[in-house]
Amino acid sequence: MKPDLWDYIKTAFNARPMGMFIPPNWVGLGVLAFLGTLNPGFWIMGAGLELGYLLLLSTNPRFQRVVAGLRISQEQHQRQARLDSLVNQLGKGDQARYRNLVARCRTILEQQVQTASAPPALEPQAEGLGHLSWIFLKLLVTRQAIEKILRESAGTSIDVEPLEDRLESLQRRIAEPSLSEELRRSLTGQIEILRQRLAKRGEAREKLAFLDAELARIQEQVELLREQSVLSTDPEVVSQRIDEITTTLGGTTDWIREQQKVYGAMEDLLAEPPPISVPGAVKESQ
Repeated sequence: MKPDLWDYIKTAFNARPMGMFIPPNWVGLGVLAFLGTLNPGFWIMGAGLELGYLLLLSTNPRFQRVVAGLRISQEQHQRQARLDSLVNQLGKGDQARYRNLVARCRTILEQQVQTASAPPALEPQAEGLGHLSWIFLKLLVTRQAIEKILRESAGTSIDVEPLEDRLESLQRRIAEPSLSEELRRSLTGQIEILRQRLAKRGEAREKLAFLDAELARIQEQVELLREQSVLSTDPEVVSQRIDEITTTLGGTTDWIREQQKVYGAMEDLLAEPPPISVPGAVKESQ
């Protein structure tokens, strides 16, 4: 979020050069406050000087660029910290799978720097790949939530006997002509509940199959992008391909959001995913 005037004023009030523990503005205000006890005229002069200082510094374009840069850096750091926290909630295998995908995305950026005659502008690609890896992470988290519910459902004490066997047993009992009407109604209710549970489990397994297919699709797309980044000399071609892929995954993102409502898998912690970070030479080229 872009800083407003009030943000610039607050930063100017607390600004301090590197190496100083106390902002010079605080020192000046303290001196003027003390002098004001000797002569109240210093308070009036101090108020005017402070307003002039804050107005001059907060409207300085260079100072505003510094403040905006710090704000962006802080927001990126916060997003990355929340992202890391989410990754750490995954199992070891899924963590490795996610980090491997991110590493492959970084390779796409690095390869273009190594093969380009002039440093390419990779910011759009870094953002696109960050979005792609974010979708991949949400798929992993959603799958983990569904698997957890299936495990907990299968491990309840009442489910010592498989649901299918219990359903078959109840259907045999309800066919007995000697049953009382009250017991028959109760058994009929149990049968209906078991059928619903079996249907929900079937839906969950279908969703797991879809999640596995989407995860594999994203991994294959990243591998294809990596191959294209080696063969193509135009970064725009790779950028366009990344945009096409993220567009096709729009429906997947909506589907994940619906599953979050059903399974409580995760919150949309990040308004937008952080871009893929690029080390060393790639950063310098940008």
